[in-house]
Amino acid sequence: MTEDDLDADVEAELRDAEQARDEPALDFHGGRWASAIPLGFFVAWAIVQSGLFGIGDTTGLVVGMLAALVVGMFFAKGDWKRYANTIFEGMTQRVAATAIVAWLWAGMFAQLLQDGGFVSGLIWVAQAVPIPRSTLLVVLPALTFLLAALLATGIGTGYGTAITFVTTFFPATVLLGANPVLMFGAILSGAVFGDNLAPVSDTTIVSAVTQNADIGGVVASRLKYAFVAAALALVAYLVAGAVMPTSAPSGDGLPTGNVVGLVHLVSMGVVIYTAVNGRHIVEAITWGILAAIVFNLVFGLEPASEIVLFTAPATAPFADAFTWLPVVQFASDGAASGVSGSLYAGASGFFPLIVLTLLIVSGARIMVRGGAFDAIQELLLSTVATSVRRAETTLVLGTALVNSMITINTAAEIAIAPYVARVGEQFNINGYRRANILDANTSALGYIFPWAGGVLAGYSQMPDLVEQYGVEAMQVNPVSVWPFVFHGWFLFFVFLAAALTGYGLEYTTDREAEEVARV
Repeated sequence: MTEDDLDADVEAELRDAEQARDEPALDFHGGRWASAIPLGFFVAWAIVQSGLFGIGDTTGLVVGMLAALVVGMFFAKGDWKRYANTIFEGMTQRVAATAIVAWLWAGMFAQLLQDGGFVSGLIWVAQAVPIPRSTLLVVLPALTFLLAALLATGIGTGYGTAITFVTTFFPATVLLGANPVLMFGAILSGAVFGDNLAPVSDTTIVSAVTQNADIGGVVASRLKYAFVAAALALVAYLVAGAVMPTSAPSGDGLPTGNVVGLVHLVSMGVVIYTAVNGRHIVEAITWGILAAIVFNLVFGLEPASEIVLFTAPATAPFADAFTWLPVVQFASDGAASGVSGSLYAGASGFFPLIVLTLLIVSGARIMVRGGAFDAIQELLLSTVATSVRRAETTLVLGTALVNSMITINTAAEIAIAPYVARVGEQFNINGYRRANILDANTSALGYIFPWAGGVLAGYSQMPDLVEQYGVEAMQVNPVSVWPFVFHGWFLFFVFLAAALTGYGLEYTTDREAEEVARV
């Protein structure tokens, strides 16, 4: 992302948030707290669906959020038109569009790598490395965490990292016999690391700008927290890899690997290189998509008809003139017409998650306009935040509470940022410190809870993996993974400990931030 892109995107997101606060408030039976009913109902639905019933279905969560918005409507006072319009206002927020675009681009890229044999290339590496399989299974979770952290830091999107690794590294490791729950947790931990530390991450940008701190200074100041949490997570994954159950190679023995699939390491390198060199994330992934398509065609990894294919009905008036193209064919007797291929599958797999995201952001909009966020902030400020350490503790716990309800991490960060700034300024807490507290919880908890956007982004790819590889273990229930997102948990507890002990505390007089939004 260029500097102008950063400024424009963040300013638009913050302008949307301020507009929500300035618009006429929604009144609810039960007062301001009742405006939290839609999101509270959704969280309860997600816990029942995923936790009690063991159903990790994204479409089911969509139904739950729809029901939540309907239930909330009956608590709204006066004309329901204002409540309904707030739903539409939420859906038009830039923060939702940002997540959606990242998912679509990353989905197409990941599908091209998957269909282009990248998994087969990783299996070849595992078979060629001269170490026992039992030893390999011990180090795989830690290695996956490190590689996912590298990708997420390079491209600045934890969601995109979760998608890419779930469709590539995850199936390869499960076929080798690794514990699927632990591997999913390692991928999510890597996504947390990159979202928290990458200068081009939305959460990094918003946390810096809202706390009047420069991005470069914020990133530099949070290294000591991120690396402590990462070191603890790395050790935890090595221990868990040694003690948690593994399995024999899946299916009829481990499939034979193909070294050619490793050419897509270059595709991933293209994305990381262009992102690190200041290109917009959409442009960076686009170059990766183009590189993956070229490699698939040149090395015979995937024909053009499997990248995109138009299957026209037999009665189509003009399709016959284009059937000489390898990407056009007529539907055979009884077959359905339509569009298929890697690009289609990569994008369409996220449609339920996109709808869910729009609905969740709408629920957050209702909570802001109804006053529940202000009520939470005032309660914490008046009853708990009575000293610097207590104030910082409320910042850690308050951001955690908001992120447990709003599962799209940037949206949660924008919602709670004014409270963090208000409390921090009252107690003279430095902007770097405030930005770090804000971003750590946003990054960590956005990949832990079963209904969190980062978890669902990765999970949404798993049903297709089961169908492709025929291994049921590749579909991990989101409710089972939350204890194993080690870096997320350690990052949260590192900042909680820092708040309680005063470790790393800086006041505004200790140092001044540079110009805001400068990398």
